[in-house]
Amino acid sequence: MIEFEGQRDSLPELVNPVMICAFEGWNDAGDAASGAVLHLEEVWAARQVGEFDPEDYYDFQVSRPEVSIDDNVRSITWPTTRLSIAHLAQANRDVILVHGIEPSMRWRSFTAELINVARELGVEMVITLGSLLADTPHTRAVPVSGTSTSSTISDRFGYEPSLYEGPTGIVGVIQDACASAGMASVSLWAAVPHYVGAPPCPKATLALLARVEDLLDLPVPLEDLPDESRAWQIGVDELASEDDEIAAYVRQLEELVDTAELPEATGDAIAREFERYLRRRGAEPPK
Repeated sequence: MIEFEGQRDSLPELVNPVMICAFEGWNDAGDAASGAVLHLEEVWAARQVGEFDPEDYYDFQVSRPEVSIDDNVRSITWPTTRLSIAHLAQANRDVILVHGIEPSMRWRSFTAELINVARELGVEMVITLGSLLADTPHTRAVPVSGTSTSSTISDRFGYEPSLYEGPTGIVGVIQDACASAGMASVSLWAAVPHYVGAPPCPKATLALLARVEDLLDLPVPLEDLPDESRAWQIGVDELASEDDEIAAYVRQLEELVDTAELPEATGDAIAREFERYLRRRGAEPPK
């Protein structure tokens, strides 16, 4: 059950709401997806409005509660999933941010609760964020793949149907539930280099936020993320330079990526990407 701070019906009527979700664990290589939602909570000054009852969905021997001491007062924080709301006045939109640890059990009940809350709050679109380890070089742009239950959204952003078969996480279950409920959803996945998969990966977080900007057609304050991304890449460069095998492997990956992307590296493609960047930052593209 989702426990709201106050009564659920006391929540304000939301304006053009969308929901953005990310979960720590299997869906979150390099903490890139959860890092994106935590960043949005901070820069959008989101207010927590509720959380799932951890007794219903978490195995505390798998996701253990944590003890903390503040001003000599001891407290326990239980693993859960929290819901926050941010009002974006400049975009005349509210965003519901969902962040937590992937639940240990009762995924169908968990997902049904989340979808029911989304319906009650009038959510127009659910965006799920994920990240996975992949054969991609850290020196190139982080690949982000997208799928959507909406053909209109897929056509607009060029999303291809997912051909993945195999084990899935709570993110995949939520997107399937959105499709069954007739609710528009988008699933965005960033590829994190598998040879440097330890968190954090600010470059992948930055790549996911760029796609969120595109979907919502509004700029996201990036704060220190670009500097952290550059520092991360420099650090990985230094590590790779100290290991001949890794350095050779990175060059091989670079060649594969560059060859695959060569047809897209045209002036028109670069110009379109630059125009999207300017629109997100509120500037007019050059005529």
